[in-house]
Amino acid sequence: MLTTTTFPITYPATFPSSSTTSITSATTTCSSTLGRTTTRTLTTTLRTATRTNLLRLHASQSSSPMIEKERPETNRPLTFLRESDGQSPASDSGNNSVRARFEAMIREAQDTVCAAIEAVDGGGKFKEDVWSRPGGGGGISRVLQDGAVWEKAGVNVSVVYGLMPPEAYRAAKPAGSEEKPGPVPFFAAGISSVLHPKNPFAPTLHFNYRYFETDAPKDTPGAPRQWWFGGGTDLTPAYIFEEDVQHFHSVQKGACDKFDSSFYPRFKKWCDDYFYIKHRGERRGLGGIFFDDLNDCDQEMLLSFATECANSVVPAYIPIIEKRKDLPFTDQHKAWQQLRRGRYVEFNLVSYLKTSSANPHTYTFYNFITWKPEEGSEEWKLLDACINPREWVQ
Repeated sequence: MLTTTTFPITYPATFPSSSTTSITSATTTCSSTLGRTTTRTLTTTLRTATRTNLLRLHASQSSSPMIEKERPETNRPLTFLRESDGQSPASDSGNNSVRARFEAMIREAQDTVCAAIEAVDGGGKFKEDVWSRPGGGGGISRVLQDGAVWEKAGVNVSVVYGLMPPEAYRAAKPAGSEEKPGPVPFFAAGISSVLHPKNPFAPTLHFNYRYFETDAPKDTPGAPRQWWFGGGTDLTPAYIFEEDVQHFHSVQKGACDKFDSSFYPRFKKWCDDYFYIKHRGERRGLGGIFFDDLNDCDQEMLLSFATECANSVVPAYIPIIEKRKDLPFTDQHKAWQQLRRGRYVEFNLVSYLKTSSANPHTYTFYNFITWKPEEGSEEWKLLDACINPREWVQ
């Protein structure tokens, strides 16, 4: 049975300026071809550690005094780093710290991606919000909404300093030590983006790349200094064009293969597993690459790898958008696109429950739409690929 539907839900592009993300009174109206209408209202407020989600801290820590309050800025600073963290990202010297070079990379990637998004749109412009914290750190949030091509596109960078509570300190695993570490100073920086085109035949893209360091003194019991990289890029179409998915994955593989031939199969599987919606038995999209806590290789090599991955976003994605953005579509195509976007909401809700102290038994997930695609239909092909991940390139 086919169903048309309207979802008056806006999707946050990641790291909004407030520490609270709300999906409030999101009313979903489902009108079936048989004339039946069902309206349900989901009211859910998520207390999330927005920018510190980058750090994979507990959502309940969003109000913690361990992270300073943000303040708006009228101009972009040259750097969000503390003076003690190495030279300016704009310096020509080769002695920049990893922190400085990673910040320079994500800010350049933000500029590059935003320029490509605006060029494809042909008229829409990003609105920018700059913020900082008194003790160091800050970020730049950019959103383009209701453009000619883009329903909503967000590309954000952030640099964060804070104290990590012991229960959130995942990297320190002292062997044979009975002493537990106290709060550990940390640094994190990252770029994160979600890009939603209007056309149902143009896929959604998500990417983020991040760098994390703890900064505990070497003699701190149970908390040695540690660092790691994380991130990935994944594609979420509503309809499958095989050549598009193959192109996307071939670019991801090419970026990985420059550093280690094992990276692509390893991180492709990791992506398929990570974006799995257990209660539906399907992935939210057609994957890409994903990695986290990556520090098992040389630090300089991994910095170069993260840079290559970020630089691959535009060539992997923009050619697909240029081919699909003007294709004609029907209301049914749009309804299916919005159903699939609902999987983003579901995945984020489930992820929130996994990484917070919330009791999952207090939440109910409603199946707003009854739409089981007919076998062999274009919608069925997409769903089948989400249930049964495929190898798109060799």
